[in-house]
Amino acid sequence: MQASGARNDMTGFFILCLITALYSLFAERLSSSMLTAPMVFLALGAGLSVSGLLPLGDIEHLLDPVAELALVVLLFLDAAKLDVAALRNSHAWPVRMLLLGLPLAILLGCVTAAVLFPDWPWVVAALAAAILAPTDAALGQAVVSNPDMPARPKRALIVESGLNDGLALPAILLFASLTAEVSDQTGRDWALFAAMQLVLGPLAGIIVGALGSRALLWARDRGMTTDTYEGIATLTFAGGSYLLAELIGGNGFIAAFVAGMSFGSVIKGRIRFVYDFTDSEGQLLAWAAFFLMGAALIPEALMALTWPMLGLILASLFCLRPLAIWLSLLGTDAAPVTRLFFGWFGPRGLATALFALVVVEQIDHVYGDVILHLAVNTVWISALLHGASAAFGARWYGERVARMAPCAESAEVTHRAVPRPHPRHRQ
Repeated sequence: MQASGARNDMTGFFILCLITALYSLFAERLSSSMLTAPMVFLALGAGLSVSGLLPLGDIEHLLDPVAELALVVLLFLDAAKLDVAALRNSHAWPVRMLLLGLPLAILLGCVTAAVLFPDWPWVVAALAAAILAPTDAALGQAVVSNPDMPARPKRALIVESGLNDGLALPAILLFASLTAEVSDQTGRDWALFAAMQLVLGPLAGIIVGALGSRALLWARDRGMTTDTYEGIATLTFAGGSYLLAELIGGNGFIAAFVAGMSFGSVIKGRIRFVYDFTDSEGQLLAWAAFFLMGAALIPEALMALTWPMLGLILASLFCLRPLAIWLSLLGTDAAPVTRLFFGWFGPRGLATALFALVVVEQIDHVYGDVILHLAVNTVWISALLHGASAAFGARWYGERVARMAPCAESAEVTHRAVPRPHPRHRQ
């Protein structure tokens, strides 16, 4: 029996290797199609799990660290590619979406959850809304990496997805503690906690990003390192910023994003291979996280999907975020088409699932299970809907902006670049 189980495990992992190889071979072609990597690996994980070809006990233990590491690396890399100077001159959109759009989305989500689940205490409805509010850097890759996307909207989406999960986390932990009815912390305690998260996290990111980038350039200029080791060092800067923030009481996800911005502003244009090296590792981690999520969480979540739960998910994706973003951008120079585009492309992914896993053990198991199933079902539905519309939507939006009268949006449309060979050696 043990030999048979081991053979099944090997079969499952062989199929995983085969599908990963096949997807990699056709990834460039698939990037312009309706099929995205998160869709493929979520479905693959769920299929292999249902078939009994995977050791579920081991996979459940792997999910948390892999998903967390993937999110940290992707946040760091996306931030490192930002044009920080241009962002300083046009930061109104992401600031509005973060400081107005996110709270509005949580408020609207709380009201909607209370209507669809009238037997829920208000704090459970608020917790569900807060967990569904953050958008995802991994699922958003299909949009922000599209060469048809204008530069300024791309920056706004990257900054929003990079920071909103860290901004939502204090609210999530507060509502979770109130749901558990075990917290003796006062409002002042929670205000101090939120302040530490939002101040010490960026501080850790600035320290690690600034010191790491300068140390890397110093070693490179003296011939003390190589392309490969530079890539490894960059990954350690991403992880180190997260860990330092957690050690001093800050938010690790915000730290990783800020570290990436600090790192990129120093080395931009000077060390290209670092991005190529870390991009491949970041993508592999994201694929692994979605595969593990599909295997460990989706089958059970699908069985628990109810009509009220589906209604809340679809309302969150189609109505609540779009309305919150539209209202938050009123009074700015964002055109109506930009507000609609930002409202739709707010995919829910690793952060939503991770936060649900974090709080599920802290609250009553009845509500905990429902919150986890709600989060996981939101992730796969978002991966399907946003993934299927990503390539078409980015192309359509880019064409619409290009046809608009000259403005801040149309002036920064990016064009498809000639493919650049992978640099294996320095010239």
